[in-house]
Amino acid sequence: MIEEIRIRDLGVIAEATLPLEPGFNVVTGETGAGKTMVVTAVGLLLGARSDAGAVRLSAKAAAAEATVQLSNEHSVLQQVADAGGEIESFQGGAELLLTRTVAADGRSRAIVGGRTAPIAVLAEIGQQLVVVHGQSDQIRLKSAAAQREALDSFAGPKFAVALEEYQNRYQRWRQAQQELEHLRSQGRERAAQAAELSTALAEIDQVDPQPNEDEDLKVEAIKLSNVESLRLAAGQAQEALIASEYGDDVDASSLVDSAKRALEQVAEHDESLAAVAARVAELGYLIADAAAELSSYLSTLDADAPGRLAAIEDRRGELGALTRKYAPSIDEVLQWAAASRARLDELQDDSSRIEELQAEVEAADAELSVLSNELTQQRRSAAVELSTRVTKELAALAMAEAKLQIEVTDAARGPQGADEIAFLLQPHPGSPARPVGKGASGGELSRVMLAIEVVLAAVDPVPTFVFDEVDAGVGGKAAVEIGRRLAMLAKHVQVLVVTHLPQVAAFADNHIRVLKTSEGGFTSSDVRALGDAERVRELARMLAGQEDSANAQAHAQELLDEARG
Repeated sequence: MIEEIRIRDLGVIAEATLPLEPGFNVVTGETGAGKTMVVTAVGLLLGARSDAGAVRLSAKAAAAEATVQLSNEHSVLQQVADAGGEIESFQGGAELLLTRTVAADGRSRAIVGGRTAPIAVLAEIGQQLVVVHGQSDQIRLKSAAAQREALDSFAGPKFAVALEEYQNRYQRWRQAQQELEHLRSQGRERAAQAAELSTALAEIDQVDPQPNEDEDLKVEAIKLSNVESLRLAAGQAQEALIASEYGDDVDASSLVDSAKRALEQVAEHDESLAAVAARVAELGYLIADAAAELSSYLSTLDADAPGRLAAIEDRRGELGALTRKYAPSIDEVLQWAAASRARLDELQDDSSRIEELQAEVEAADAELSVLSNELTQQRRSAAVELSTRVTKELAALAMAEAKLQIEVTDAARGPQGADEIAFLLQPHPGSPARPVGKGASGGELSRVMLAIEVVLAAVDPVPTFVFDEVDAGVGGKAAVEIGRRLAMLAKHVQVLVVTHLPQVAAFADNHIRVLKTSEGGFTSSDVRALGDAERVRELARMLAGQEDSANAQAHAQELLDEARG
């Protein structure tokens, strides 16, 4: 349950604290005093979208904070721990602090257990702690989707498991069906693409390019184009190093050998000269090695260079045709070919894939029929029970002759099953049952929604319920019965109601008043819990607009006595 709500700079409320108690809490006040800001604060704490316009004029930011008491076994505690938040434990329970701030520039921040957390985490936690109902929820109740959600929630955990299984199978069925439709509708295009790829790959296979072949041939072509110049230069260099036709001691090898012998004769007299002699000897070895390499190089020069060059140019032409069509280089052509072969295999496998998908779709279709029939049976069974219970609740809400009927009819298969859900209200025997959204007045909608919520609370309880003027359009005896039913609900859960009806407020265990004041040109609201005497005056104001009237106070006391009796 919520122990306390603190509000700062939200709407007309500068700063206020709402001390809440177990049971029935009611919030009243003049129109425009700021009662709705209480519900707005709760909404912010539940992850609702923030609105910078709700920040009090001239304030930098608005803030809402709640202290929530939980049992030590509540599943929320693990979520808070996962979010890095801290929980204060005490004997018999735990205490959680939730905070939401909204800056004047629209930025919003959530704090769970003292740690900043994403708004989505705050929303997930809040949904397990509080259920908020306002006048907009009456409008929502008119929609088929909301009615289906209410019925499915009442159907219980067994139905939830069956629905999840159906939805998983439905998703796979839709994916297979969409792929099958795509393959069939794109059959001609895919066949044309396969033919085009086959032709291209056949051309590449005929040429049979090798990795980096285009670059290797380019290098060889340049060499063969200059073979005579290369042969002449290599021959001249070899002769200069070791040629005998220059005469004795005039080639490089002989000259270096002479220098080496001259130095070696006197090297023993000076170590530095001995070092030079060693380097000259090394130079002789290098000259000999270079001459040998030149000789080997000359032997590799092809005598039939023109013929080889012509063959290379022909091959380069074949490779060039591929690079012009498919990719800038032969290596990239080979990569394109590999990817195209994989794509061709996929395209050529269409017929077998279509057969597989067809079989999968048919099997899934049969399975979905079984699963959807199971959902339908469970929904119809739940519909009978829910309508019976809600009808009983309506009798307690001054609609003794009204009856809620829930129809579950066949519909096209969808992600939620193959059912159409309709809530029908029969106001009295003999009258036709009409859709709740069309045949019910605002006051009737309020009571139908309250009755449904009371029934759902019995099967899926939430610690706190917040009702924002759900008694709109209701008065007299019906208002008394709504107050009585809210008080009965409050025996099991915490209830917070924002109301303008004294008949409802009289049943509360804890009465909070929002009072608007104006000082120095500024309007603000104060929030405080009322004692017995103050409560009588507030009910008198709500009854007659005259809190000081003795008659109004007497009537207010009568309402309180009746509610307590």
